[in-house]
Amino acid sequence: MKPPYEISTKILQLISSISEKLGAVNANFLNKPSPQLRKQNKIKTIHSSLRIEGNTLTQEQVTAIIENKRVIGPKKDILEVVNAVQVYDQITGFQFSSVKSFLKAHEMLMQGLVEGAGKFRTQGVGIFQGSKVAHIAPPAENVPHLMNELFKYLKNKDELTLIKGCVFHYEMEFIHPFIDGNGRMGRLWQTVILMKEFPVFEFLPLETLISQSQKEYYKSLAKSDRVGKSTEFIEYMLNVIDKSLEELLNYNNRILTDRDRIDYFISLGINEFSRKDYMNVFKDISTATASRDLKKAVELKLFERIGEKNQVKYKTKLQGTTRG
Repeated sequence: MKPPYEISTKILQLISSISEKLGAVNANFLNKPSPQLRKQNKIKTIHSSLRIEGNTLTQEQVTAIIENKRVIGPKKDILEVVNAVQVYDQITGFQFSSVKSFLKAHEMLMQGLVEGAGKFRTQGVGIFQGSKVAHIAPPAENVPHLMNELFKYLKNKDELTLIKGCVFHYEMEFIHPFIDGNGRMGRLWQTVILMKEFPVFEFLPLETLISQSQKEYYKSLAKSDRVGKSTEFIEYMLNVIDKSLEELLNYNNRILTDRDRIDYFISLGINEFSRKDYMNVFKDISTATASRDLKKAVELKLFERIGEKNQVKYKTKLQGTTRG
């Protein structure tokens, strides 16, 4: 059965905005982000997701652990980061609709931190806010069935991937299938689901924006609990996704190099073109920047210049490049 939610006007507006930004991402070389962006995203994602769960390590310390440098800090916090690094290094290998893959990810994420890592809980759990019980999770004996049903929902091809990721995140938090690690697994698996259709989500640190709006995150979960529908949470998460894409596009405008643009243009397989054609691919660069790019490509013998003044055209001399 499909988990309960409603398609609100806000959800429709956000899906439209996200779809538009995804189109811009694909048109601006961001379907193949740089190794630098990949590393920065992993650092931000791990730091933010664990910070939500109370980890005290700084972003600099997380960076040091990723670079295999020695870090002084609480043993548990360091192990949480080490485990998370291992998981995010292998994120492309997880199968979004596989319970077995889901459990394997939890085992890797929580090894050495909790008994029964990689296994569904066998006891009741409640979520507390201060001294008050905020949520009583379903009985432990119901967890395997509920999670299997949730994974069946992920295979529904009639459902939008953007919606499925949000719904899974909420429903998994509601079921609370593990003794510990539910929050980080919900955030991780939403990314795994989104990556199946949109690979760029590997490079979007959604957790950073969730960390920055933590009160709203928990508020949207609680409100969805009260009304018995995930609509509020879907709206919250789609807004996070929309903002993350906007930040990625802004980041790209700052860091894309001339050689990045040249290599990407060559990969498009356009044989003969003008400066205007080049600028139509990279809509945010100036005429002067485009001229410098083309001049450099000619000097590198990647493009051949033909004609003079207003009649200048360029030809691509290579159909692909390799970077040293």
